[in-house]
Amino acid sequence: MYYVVYGLLYLLSLLPMQILYLISDFVYLLVYYVFGYRKGVVRKNLSIAFPEKSAQELKKIERKFYRNFTDNFIETLKMISAGPAWADKHFISDNTLFNRLYEKGHKVQVYLGHNFNWEIANVAISIHLKFVPLMVYMPLNNQVFDKIMHKLRSSSGSILISARNIAAELLPYRDSQYLIGLVADQVPGKLKNAWWGEFFGKLTPFPKGPEKFGRANETAIVFAAIYKVKRGYYKLEYNLATDKPAELPEGEVTRRYIRFLESAIREHPENWLWTHRRWKREWKEEYVENTL
Repeated sequence: MYYVVYGLLYLLSLLPMQILYLISDFVYLLVYYVFGYRKGVVRKNLSIAFPEKSAQELKKIERKFYRNFTDNFIETLKMISAGPAWADKHFISDNTLFNRLYEKGHKVQVYLGHNFNWEIANVAISIHLKFVPLMVYMPLNNQVFDKIMHKLRSSSGSILISARNIAAELLPYRDSQYLIGLVADQVPGKLKNAWWGEFFGKLTPFPKGPEKFGRANETAIVFAAIYKVKRGYYKLEYNLATDKPAELPEGEVTRRYIRFLESAIREHPENWLWTHRRWKREWKEEYVENTL
């Protein structure tokens, strides 16, 4: 089944981008106007994040988001045949900071969010790195599509580390000078062990794992955000959060990341993944010791 599905997707990905974007436009109409995919979740999330905006302003963000949402999948599809070279042409990243950290002998941990198009970023970032490129990913339940995405995400030489088994899979690289990228705006599974910080004015859980990992492994921590320059073209902007995370109070790295992430989303709200129920968990008194 894998070869059948992969073969069909590969053939489809050979179409010119002009045609693929026409397909994206059509899918947008279906997803947004016909099926209303997760429209209720998106609207609730936007209303929580931007209570100061009018109904018209929220609707404008909503429509732009769904267009970016369908473009994200079409652009990812294109990379099946176009590969890392295509991703590199469509993604801008100044690697000066990464090169400087490498020359100083640091290992690096990059916090990304679900900003479009993170799949292009995953492929494009590692092309010019001097580090051993490691990318944390969450395996898909569908084995066929998981295998396809694994092939795509590792196409530029990135070594994929399963989020379900990070400690064991990282062991072979513990003595290497690596850069590990992870999407750090996930909803944590165990709320009692999460950090709770104010995110768009509402206490929201964030996983402790990324910060704990950075402190234990003495990695420099970089916050990164992806911005859309124009259709099909993206750039990476980042800042160094700290190169000595263990010297900061526990929770401080996560607090800084929450501020960075919110600022990036406020600047380009149509470019973040609003279909996830980010505020589905409510803060309780029992979480007070983990509140930032």
